[in-house]
Amino acid sequence: QLQASGGGLVQPGGSLRLSCAASGFTFDGYTVGWFRQAPGKERGAVAVISRRGGSTYYADSVTGRLTIYRDNVNETVYLQMNSLKAEDTAVYYCARRFGGPVLRRELYTDWGQGTQVTVSS
Repeated sequence: QLQASGGGLVQPGGSLRLSCAASGFTFDGYTVGWFRQAPGKERGAVAVISRRGGSTYYADSVTGRLTIYRDNVNETVYLQMNSLKAEDTAVYYCARRFGGPVLRRELYTDWGQGTQVTVSS
């Protein structure tokens, strides 16, 4: 399973680092992605990373501000979030897929509980 953590309240322009801890499966055999869902909106892809971290893809709205990376020894995927904006406010989830990295939510499984990120002054 996957468990997201690290959310919180941050001011516009601030930073946060989210963590997605894995257990119970062969971690380096899976692509992992970060997704978010704002109130009243559908859950969408934010960033995804391949099994060994060699390939990453980002939603256009976060490119240049958010960075996804993984530590296969400690079985964790991170999302470093910089220059945060109010529109980044959402519940953030991580999920996995047995295949290559794609920004398509419906191809991912094993959704854990999300972590709330609120960007506000």
